[in-house]
Amino acid sequence: MSWSRIFVIVLRQFYLIRGSFSRMFPLFAWVAVDMILWGFLTRYLDSIASAGVNFVHALLGAVLLWDFFIRIMQGVTIAFFEDVWSRNFLNIFATPLLISEYVTGLVLSSILTSIIGLAVMLVIAVFVFKLSFLMYLPFVFVLFLFGISLGIFGSALVLRLGPASEWFIWPLPALISPFVGVLYPIATLPKWMQNVSYFLPPSYVFEGLRTIVSGGQASFITLVWGGCLAFGYILLAYWFFTRVYRYALRSGLIARYSAESLS
Repeated sequence: MSWSRIFVIVLRQFYLIRGSFSRMFPLFAWVAVDMILWGFLTRYLDSIASAGVNFVHALLGAVLLWDFFIRIMQGVTIAFFEDVWSRNFLNIFATPLLISEYVTGLVLSSILTSIIGLAVMLVIAVFVFKLSFLMYLPFVFVLFLFGISLGIFGSALVLRLGPASEWFIWPLPALISPFVGVLYPIATLPKWMQNVSYFLPPSYVFEGLRTIVSGGQASFITLVWGGCLAFGYILLAYWFFTRVYRYALRSGLIARYSAESLS
């Protein structure tokens, strides 16, 4: 891989964001609204709950982590969609750019844009609601890996189905959230949903978070297992993306990619 070509993919995203307030605004606005809304809600719940129950750490911490996961996933997909919306996809692959370099550029772009949202969340959570972020650091890495894998997978779906299928991608985090127990224990789910949650890395993150908030110690083994699952999903998502890309080349789908209807 050529790091100079990867840097060009990242640099393009930087210029797009720098030159457009409408692209910059969502990087921090919605996460700030989420943190303020949930922050004051958890403060209210703390005021009416029995002693010993800390809703700020239990709920606000979960919202912070889930928002971070969504930003990571959307960072990859939006970087890909920028090429779709501008009908620039064919131009990119008319160059010597490798598919591995392109995907790596999308991932690095996601990291850089997500740092902005994460910084805003941390400022509000730490200085306004006195949330200690250090306890969440082990969980962030697992969500980061899974967010990357879901972003690559979502981009591959759009590449296969066509530009109009981007509306299938935005609801993916919402479809996953009931199975991973963002705001409630996995044990409250029916058995078939629990079986699905075992294969989703975020479920280990939020179960571990609730264990720490309740005064226990999160299992290092289960957290590592969640990280291994997430890394495995990255490999599967990349394999899927390359397979779809090669199919698009062989079938000629990539030449018709500017169409606005599903292929």
